[in-house]
Amino acid sequence: MEHLERRATPFTPNQTTVEAYMQGFRTTDREGILACLTEDVEWVVPGAFHARGKAEFATHIVDDGFTGQPVIAVDRYVESEDVVIAEGSVRAPRTDGVVLELAMCDVFDMKNGKIRRLTSYLMPKG
Repeated sequence: MEHLERRATPFTPNQTTVEAYMQGFRTTDREGILACLTEDVEWVVPGAFHARGKAEFATHIVDDGFTGQPVIAVDRYVESEDVVIAEGSVRAPRTDGVVLELAMCDVFDMKNGKIRRLTSYLMPKG
């Protein structure tokens, strides 16, 4: 896994959770993703949706029109206190054969080592 091999410093506990979450999306491991979340999690994608709670969150793991198993490359993690920022890119295959190429910046608010709130900023590349 290239995204892990090029990392020079070890993950913090919060970054380990976020990386497990990212790996869950890479493999569409719903249980693995949900295990990284608090019960009262919120996921905001500005302009798209605001999910509240694990059940609503789960409905967006693979949204309509997508196949799952996106290619997620995290270029860097930045952490301050209980906030982890992951910057990188996503290649998201759709059911119509089109692959969306996105720049992403995810802001994770952590609570007791789990994701309490996620704001995902996504923008088409190119």
